[in-house]
Amino acid sequence: MKSSYEKPDFWSLKAKKEGYPARSVYKLAEIDAKFHVVGGAPRVLDIGAAPGSWSLWLLRKLAGRGFIAAVDLQGLTIELPFDNFHFIKGDLYDPAVRGELQALGPYNLVLSDAAPATTGNRIVDQGASESIVEAVMDYAFSCLAPGGAFIAKIFQGGAEKALLDALRKRFSSARGFKPEACRSESFETYLVATGFRGPAHSGQA
Repeated sequence: MKSSYEKPDFWSLKAKKEGYPARSVYKLAEIDAKFHVVGGAPRVLDIGAAPGSWSLWLLRKLAGRGFIAAVDLQGLTIELPFDNFHFIKGDLYDPAVRGELQALGPYNLVLSDAAPATTGNRIVDQGASESIVEAVMDYAFSCLAPGGAFIAKIFQGGAEKALLDALRKRFSSARGFKPEACRSESFETYLVATGFRGPAHSGQA
């Protein structure tokens, strides 16, 4: 018997019809509809971009405007031959990768749908997810332009409050949000922050 994760649902079928490799694209679309994080001609950093759905959705929405840099250990499963797109296949923790991504900034939006390889141990998986979010936050704090926004997926498990508290020190607003496109049995949610106050100054927490 197939699990519900294996059965194609409404969002999976919609993604296939519209040319996206993953249903997660509709989570980003819902986040943007609510928080208006993508507008004008932004520069965007997509961390953990494979298989490529979020980058493709952004590129279609921007229609040649703005710029998107993306990184993942895995290659993308779709071709994205857009002049305003730059993909790096590499480790986000690699100093050389970080340096290249920072050189392409600053960005107006840093986002991540990255998730760790799950072990089946919820506590271990939550800890690994928290570590990824902390790394993405570190990128955001160093690469975002003032007024920028942040989105990151996290496995729920209690770490969200501390992470949101840290985001609120650097953004005018930060909250958790679970899009309707998330599977009902999933324990993932998203941290969304807007109004980046700029790089930390001496004496700033």
